Amino acid sequence: MPRSGLDLRWLEALTVFARIERRQREVFQLTASGWEPPIDVFETQTGLLVTVALPGVRPSEMETVIGNGELTIRGLRRWPDLQEPSRVHRIELPHGRFERRLPLPHGAYQLIDQEHRDGCLVLTLKRLA
Repeated sequence: MPRSGLDLRWLEALTVFARIERRQREVFQLTASGWEPPIDVFETQTGLLVTVALPGVRPSEMETVIGNGELTIRGLRRWPDLQEPSRVHRIELPHGRFERRLPLPHGAYQLIDQEHRDGCLVLTLKRLA
């Protein structure tokens, strides 16, 4: 039985709403971790050099994982432990949990060096043959 024009428009509207709902879930899932630190990635002859801006994040509160073709950096930036009452004038640095997922270029990689320098996490990934 052929569908009427109204039925087709209704079906199109439902399809659009379903796409919007999926997109909202993707967006909110990405930000559920709190915030994402900025990253620079350089490809060298032997692998990758990744610099992650993480000022104020303790090395003991970070985790770096390579798996399923991506690099994941997650951790926590704590609020300052103020010893006396204070008044906030400006807060621009994000605080709380963070997670950054970076799809890696084709191939397998191994984390060979992890250094904390000038408020950044510097990772050296070796490309495996």
